[in-house]
Amino acid sequence: MRKRRKGLLTLAVLVIAALLAPSADGRADGNEVTVLGTPLGMPHVEIDLAKFGIYKDGTHPVETTKGINKALKWAQEQGIKSTSLPRGTYLISKDSRIEMVGNMTFTLDANTVIQKETNGKESYQTLFVGYGTDNVTIQGGTYRGDKDKHDYTKKDSLYSSGTHEGGYGIVVEGAKNVTINSVKAINFTGDGLTVGGKGTLAKDFYPAHFTLGAYDDKGKPVASATKIRTVSSLPLTNEIIQKEREFELSNLINLPWTFDLYFYKADNTFLSSLKGQRARTIIALPEGAAYAQAVFEKSSTAGIYMELWNKAVSKDVVVKNSEFAYNRRQGITIGGADRILVENNYIHDMKGTAPQSGIDAEGGFGENGNRNSNLTIKGNEFWNNAAYDLILYDGRDAVVDGNHFASKGAIGLAVSDPFTGVMVKNNHFDGTRINATHDVTFTDNRMNDSFTTFEGPNIVIDRMTFTDSVLSISSKVPFGVTASNIVMYNNKKQQNALALWGKPIKLKDVTIYGETKIGTVVGGIEDGSIFERLRVIGHSGGNLPRGTYIDSVFEAAPGSMKELSTRYSGSTVLDGCTFKSTTMGLYYESADGSLTVRNSTFEVGSNNPAITIQAAKAAVIENNVIRAGKLSSTSMAVIKLNDVSKSKNPFTVAMAQITGNTITTNLAAKGISTLYTGVGAPSYTVTDNVLVKAVLETKADDVVTNNLLR
Repeated sequence: MRKRRKGLLTLAVLVIAALLAPSADGRADGNEVTVLGTPLGMPHVEIDLAKFGIYKDGTHPVETTKGINKALKWAQEQGIKSTSLPRGTYLISKDSRIEMVGNMTFTLDANTVIQKETNGKESYQTLFVGYGTDNVTIQGGTYRGDKDKHDYTKKDSLYSSGTHEGGYGIVVEGAKNVTINSVKAINFTGDGLTVGGKGTLAKDFYPAHFTLGAYDDKGKPVASATKIRTVSSLPLTNEIIQKEREFELSNLINLPWTFDLYFYKADNTFLSSLKGQRARTIIALPEGAAYAQAVFEKSSTAGIYMELWNKAVSKDVVVKNSEFAYNRRQGITIGGADRILVENNYIHDMKGTAPQSGIDAEGGFGENGNRNSNLTIKGNEFWNNAAYDLILYDGRDAVVDGNHFASKGAIGLAVSDPFTGVMVKNNHFDGTRINATHDVTFTDNRMNDSFTTFEGPNIVIDRMTFTDSVLSISSKVPFGVTASNIVMYNNKKQQNALALWGKPIKLKDVTIYGETKIGTVVGGIEDGSIFERLRVIGHSGGNLPRGTYIDSVFEAAPGSMKELSTRYSGSTVLDGCTFKSTTMGLYYESADGSLTVRNSTFEVGSNNPAITIQAAKAAVIENNVIRAGKLSSTSMAVIKLNDVSKSKNPFTVAMAQITGNTITTNLAAKGISTLYTGVGAPSYTVTDNVLVKAVLETKADDVVTNNLLR
């Protein structure tokens, strides 16, 4: 053991001596050398600027860029694991970039600037971490683009877009185990940081590469008039396919989206098969497979085309404690990553060219791009981004946790159809919107001064608090959205609080406090929704969406003259509900709709009806308790069908059954009135009601039995 330790120490001394040995011009190679870690650990080296021809005064971009790259390469060759530059400003050539090397930490002082040379290019990169450049840490410093002095009039080619949105700060392309810590990436014409993948086209296939036929279960070719198979095999010995152990078939033209695959060894021995595979799906490479054959359900090879690709995405990437600001397109683009953590960053002031987002997870997977998976966006601060704070456009499996989305008037979070499996928790949407299409679970979030758009399917909202915000739901499929344990506070700032549209949904334990400018609850949702324990306290009226309300409470704001009404076809059921109002109660009007009010309680505190049914295909009012203790006129009706002003018009209530109710008034007002229901009105049923002080006002042909007048 002693001999081994002595040998290691001797090795370390020799390494340091070599690094400190004078160069040909008499300078030491690497000033401020220190040894880090165990005796086997290589030293940290501050790069000798003179040795490599690097300028730190913001001049000589070509020489500086070449020198930094030479220094990094030299350090890698020496086995050095950590390098840095002295404090200064380093101008990076408009025609080149810093090429990061693997197994290296690159550290900059907080006041050091990596400045991109002013240019007129539509696309450029400042620091590049490419495929195979693994185990990298980018630490500290400011990476600054040329946005403010850029020449936006030029084009890279006749066919380029001319948007100048491709000017990037730091680019990670297919690398593994990369950490970006405590950096600033600002003022780029495109993105501060982009994390993506490296795409490799292994082979493309044309009609001549196929023939009629298929393969049997033993991988032998067989005849078929309804299938085609490849005669030019899918080569799987490509270096990157063998290394990454996966591939995909893409850009299919005139071919079915599904296919079968048959795998073979290099000696043509059949290995295995995969049935029912889909294009643009990542397929694992079986051990020992050298090539494959594909079979499609198709009877002709005319006009067909496909491509064999590997898409090596960046993996195990951490972006933390950094700032991304004042870029034209995005702060961070995640365009092909697996297992990425973006944590505790400041991301703000993205403005200039779409999408203008703080973070955009968009790999273009459905358009032959890269897949995003296993994303964690945690504890970040977003503000002043022109259009979005966070876009989850395509990918799968993301956690959005503990962020402050504060770009006022913008979309704080957008989840699009191509992204699946998102958990959103503990976030504050501060003046920013949510737009989620499907497959998202929201829990323990809060929102103020904004609104939502939830479409579904597979959207679950639980334990969310809204202040002066609108919970708007437009489900695309029945019960595609469910919401529970929601609390909303209103201070007359928004038009509405709860707005429901689209297909039916389910709400449970939703409580709404306070007044809005127009109606607290509105919506034209389709028939069949379920609202369990919806509590609307101090409301400003509204148009109750059709559906079944169970054990719900509707309490008007003091002095409010705005009623709760329902005017939609379909079925509205109020079961076990409580209505309390100083003015108006419930108003129903739908010639094609049915209303059922049962087992409910109404308290009316003024000279107004508790229930008005202006039009209905069917109305059932049964087993309710109604108290109207502040009536000032005996002509007032507590339950009334239609209105005296319309009594000479054709009837609008096709069926009514008013049974088993207890109605208490402070004077001899009309407890139930059916007299003015219009010309040709049918016979209505008024039975088994108890009226305290109140009286009946019914038509001669109504069925009126077993009513008790006290």
